[in-house]
Amino acid sequence: MEIPSRAFLATVIALAAFLASADSRADAPGGPAVGSTIDKDNWQAADGLLPPEVLEHYKKGEYRNRVVDWPKGAYRFEKAYEDATAANRDKYDVNEAGTIIDKSTGKQPPYVYGFPFPDVDPKDPKAGTKILWNSYYGYWYQGNSHNDVRLVWVNPTGIDREAGQEVYFLYYDGQAEAYRAPNPQNLLMQFIATTTSPSDLQGTTALAWRYRDADKRDSTWAYVPSLRRTRQVSPTNRSDGFLGSDMSSDDGPFFDGKPEDFEWKLLEAKDQLRYVDPLSMEGKGEQKWLPNGGWRAIWPRDLASVGFQDPAWKGLPWAPVGPQLAKRPMWIIEAVPKDKYYLYGKIQLYVDKETYQGAFNRKFSWQGDLMNTYYVLGMLTKGFTRPDGQEDRIWASNMGYQTAENVKMNRATASGLQSEGKDPASDRRLTFEPSFFDFNSLQRFGK
Repeated sequence: MEIPSRAFLATVIALAAFLASADSRADAPGGPAVGSTIDKDNWQAADGLLPPEVLEHYKKGEYRNRVVDWPKGAYRFEKAYEDATAANRDKYDVNEAGTIIDKSTGKQPPYVYGFPFPDVDPKDPKAGTKILWNSYYGYWYQGNSHNDVRLVWVNPTGIDREAGQEVYFLYYDGQAEAYRAPNPQNLLMQFIATTTSPSDLQGTTALAWRYRDADKRDSTWAYVPSLRRTRQVSPTNRSDGFLGSDMSSDDGPFFDGKPEDFEWKLLEAKDQLRYVDPLSMEGKGEQKWLPNGGWRAIWPRDLASVGFQDPAWKGLPWAPVGPQLAKRPMWIIEAVPKDKYYLYGKIQLYVDKETYQGAFNRKFSWQGDLMNTYYVLGMLTKGFTRPDGQEDRIWASNMGYQTAENVKMNRATASGLQSEGKDPASDRRLTFEPSFFDFNSLQRFGK
């Protein structure tokens, strides 16, 4: 038998390597396979499926994440919400200001429940605004919240500093019937954030009221313990860094600006990879009913979600090491602020076409330079039975990852991380007394 020459063997090996590489490249149009890992060796598989600045981290070996499956049909709402969404079909529109109106009256409806725009036509010039409103109502559906979290400033070598934050949201619109509150002032929401640590910031508290009226600006107050006074402050600086971080008030859980303050348009619809809670994708997530009502997420305490939480991690400290990637159909919408003094000149939001969960919030300067990218974690819903026998279907979360990366300064601010105390608050579907958000009682949070 003739023995193949070394040259022939080298040719065969080279051809095999080329075919393997070609097979890998062939996956790119449909995206990387479930179970594969995106890293510096095969970042090309995610080319076009992530924002360019995020993909660059994989190319440099700074991020590494596995691709997981988003189970089809697993993200569901309560039947009342689904029925309301169906009833909203062709019921609402948005006016020139960007406010939701009832088509039959031309006026703002007193209450909206369900997605206000079940069928978004990409050819509609108002599509961008409608997608944003769907995203808001999909989030508000989760209910009033209370979270005890860490806000962590991170540089490429590790943590710079951090602050503890106790945050409360009361939503007047978009709530399930059992959780609706009287709303004589036509409010959209109320918000409190108080700093719990370090000691020099402890007790510093911000309060905001947002109104449903398009032309009514937010009312905002601040309490500074060293002054022992509550002061009303301007609502126009919501794009500035919160406590000097790279996260702004208009970031919130994904994007929290007032829709009427921006001009919106739909850029495109395409499949994209997004960060997800991998345990939630498996149907996992524990919630306990609180003594005064509401649900508290019980997270596994040994899970690292951000790079600096894992001693073995060698990439960027703010890298998403716990979250994984899943491919989702996305709307990409763009906003230009009406206020020329707003810090950013353009904002791009990546919004899931099915769930309307946010994924990426990209902020550009007025000159068009990318400044900041805010990453938000996606998760599935799961049913939990209340003591009265009724089911609440809310997010099944096991970790948090909300990170604003300052692209220009090569640093980031991580949030969504639970405090390290016992049984920290990560609560939904709460009921608050209206007086809780009274600006006259802000000092109760002081030292």
